[in-house]
Amino acid sequence: MQKVKKVFLVSLALVSLSYAQNLVDGIAVVVGKEIVLRSEIENQVRNYLIHNRINAQEKPQLVAKLRNKTVDALIEQKLMLAQAEIDTITVDPEMLDQRVEQRIKYLIERVGSEDQLEKTFQGSMKKIRKDTRKLLGEQLLVEQVRQQRFRSIKISKREVEEFYQTYKDSLPKLDETVQISHILKIVSASGDAKAEAYKTILDVKLQLENGAKFEDLAQKYSQDPASQKRGGDLGLISRGDFVKEYETVAFSLNDGQVSDIVETQFGFHIIKMVERRGEKVHTKHILIMVTPTENDEQRIIDELNAIRQKALNGEDFSKLAVEYSDDDNAIKDKGHLGTFEYDQLVVPQFKEVISTLKEGEISLPFKTDFGYHIVLLEKRKAARVISLSDDWQKIEEMARNFKMEKEYKKWISSLKERVPISIKIES
Repeated sequence: MQKVKKVFLVSLALVSLSYAQNLVDGIAVVVGKEIVLRSEIENQVRNYLIHNRINAQEKPQLVAKLRNKTVDALIEQKLMLAQAEIDTITVDPEMLDQRVEQRIKYLIERVGSEDQLEKTFQGSMKKIRKDTRKLLGEQLLVEQVRQQRFRSIKISKREVEEFYQTYKDSLPKLDETVQISHILKIVSASGDAKAEAYKTILDVKLQLENGAKFEDLAQKYSQDPASQKRGGDLGLISRGDFVKEYETVAFSLNDGQVSDIVETQFGFHIIKMVERRGEKVHTKHILIMVTPTENDEQRIIDELNAIRQKALNGEDFSKLAVEYSDDDNAIKDKGHLGTFEYDQLVVPQFKEVISTLKEGEISLPFKTDFGYHIVLLEKRKAARVISLSDDWQKIEEMARNFKMEKEYKKWISSLKERVPISIKIES
């Protein structure tokens, strides 16, 4: 698998490199006072290829079509940016910072490392961040322009009925749906497990004090899979996004300073401050998790079996959820998770367990990444054809989105007629 991944990354980099060598960056399209650079087009194409894991070398025709679609999308985007300026719409810089960090993290995880990302985009991380900020900043502006212009669109009962009669044969069927509630118990570790984890983090601390490089130790020891490969790097994160214990220590550190051992609900950390920017910090950390033992897990399973038996004996499942569940939302939602399309259930263990239940049945305890659960299947609806009588809200939403899209296209067409557009590249 790793070999296939490397081949894909090399292929993608080679295609991007050959294109860049044959195409000097410059203006690709002029839209009124706005310009589209060739590099903007290529960056969006690369983002799409990385996101969808497409080997560009194997699918040159698809890449060519994608490039043409990207040009069209960027023309629309520039038209709306001009409108944003007229409407004095701006982007919240904190929201933009957060989106940039999320995108950079995602891209690094997708290709494997910062070095590989730099090779794929043929630029430094500084340039990639700058380009990503520009791209996402414009996308946020476009989102706000669309919301502001079309959020007030209303749809009448007659329009919903006409939409349904016109498109009912092509509307998608509704998949099987399930309505479920659960009780969650989180496994807490015993004293022995905690002592073992502390022993490991203490050894890491001693190695740091003896001159070992923080990033090397993070790659070797840290049990945070999201940051381990990046030497423990968590990127730039706002105050309030960390757990309290981590945040208190992180915001007390000076640039370059390394903390003592910090305990949180996840285990033991050592934190390194990279830099602080007001109410945001860029930190790295080494995490040693406190891993529960088999006895700890069995204790939780026994607790859930006892709770399940209470429900089977007639006690109200929702009241039991409020009393016993470790889900933070249990007091508010009483264990009710909602109604979901069965095929869209994200947690595979839920999908597997629910497939065996009949309405009103409660599962045996089962494990997910969140802890151990028991699930009550409240209702199950078989896959069916969508209908006005049973699915008015869903059809109303479809009809409204359809109307909004028509209005949007009409508006874009009118802008294209008023704003001069000059394409400098061949399709």
